[in-house]
Amino acid sequence: MQKILIIHCRYRNLGGEDIAVNNEVKFLEEYFHVKRVDYSNQDTNLINLFLSLVFNKNFITLKTIKKEIEFFMPDYVYIHNTWFMVPFSLFKYLKKQNIKTMIKLHNFRYDCTRSYFVKNHIKNNEICPLCGMKKNKFRVFNKYFKESFLKSFFIIKYGRKYFKVLSDKYFKLIVLTNFHREYLIKLGINQNKIFVFQNFLKISQSTKRTKSTNKYIVYAGRISYEKGVDHLIKAFIEANMEEYHIKIIGDGPEYKHFKNKFSSSQVQFCGPLSNSETLDIISRSKAVTTATTLFEGQPTLLCEASSLGIPSIFPNTGGIKEFFPEDYELSFKQFDYGELVKKIQLLNNEELLEVTGKQNQSYILELLKSTSLKQKFISLIDE
Repeated sequence: MQKILIIHCRYRNLGGEDIAVNNEVKFLEEYFHVKRVDYSNQDTNLINLFLSLVFNKNFITLKTIKKEIEFFMPDYVYIHNTWFMVPFSLFKYLKKQNIKTMIKLHNFRYDCTRSYFVKNHIKNNEICPLCGMKKNKFRVFNKYFKESFLKSFFIIKYGRKYFKVLSDKYFKLIVLTNFHREYLIKLGINQNKIFVFQNFLKISQSTKRTKSTNKYIVYAGRISYEKGVDHLIKAFIEANMEEYHIKIIGDGPEYKHFKNKFSSSQVQFCGPLSNSETLDIISRSKAVTTATTLFEGQPTLLCEASSLGIPSIFPNTGGIKEFFPEDYELSFKQFDYGELVKKIQLLNNEELLEVTGKQNQSYILELLKSTSLKQKFISLIDE
């Protein structure tokens, strides 16, 4: 049985990427000998954090991983999020030791942090479709973290080095969609080292769609402007669906502000819930929805809903559409909130919801079928 060492730096708040990594580890454990090494940016060792952020060095992390490699002797090292606890010296070590390595990219942050100048980040757009940063004609420095110039400077320093790692032909790059693959190719990355491998979808066998008279839709995820939560709520209100309400699940920088501004009998803020609690609410809903302003990777919320036979309303942007049948009726043009209003109003069409839910379920279960993903992964490591 082949050995896979998985390295991942957890986010401060549990999100879709952390859930995806958890699911993928469990999936791979069924077919490979898997060892997992986790880190977190909540490391309480201040010296360790300082060295990681300022100098991109983390001797403790590197020493730990080297020990794991020497003891475990993996056939492959599989790296997910590195920011910013995983030092670049690890990549040099892996290359020097001739250890086969894959890096999975769940987002586009590597491109947003490649330049110190904002003009090279946002370019011709008003809003960066990768991270949501808005253009400001008076801004010169690429202030990635709006609360801190210093933190932005060091994260860009990290990002520039990280992009060099991604460009190194030695490391395979794994992305979630063909859209992301084409994006990397346009940036000059060798197409022969980029592969598409979706996240495994783990759904509890006890979680099934519940026939219900409940009339509500669900948004679950980060509560922020770049996720379009404010526009989503406004569109829902404008749709004038008097018998419906919307449940907003999650936390984020705008949670308190949006809750104070929009909370009503029709707009319910549920706060952060466990994945099982969220799935239970989704299974009883009429649909799930998002109005994200970003290019997304693999939309966890929408894929989970599809696996339960629940329709999704989403902007037709980035790689989202790759997880749905062609000519999908409930998608809308990104930023066209008038069209979003019309799609929400289609929720009164019960026949459409039933047919769409079944089509989505068949499509996603076939796309993310465990046997297919297993063969695809084997081909990746045997390439």
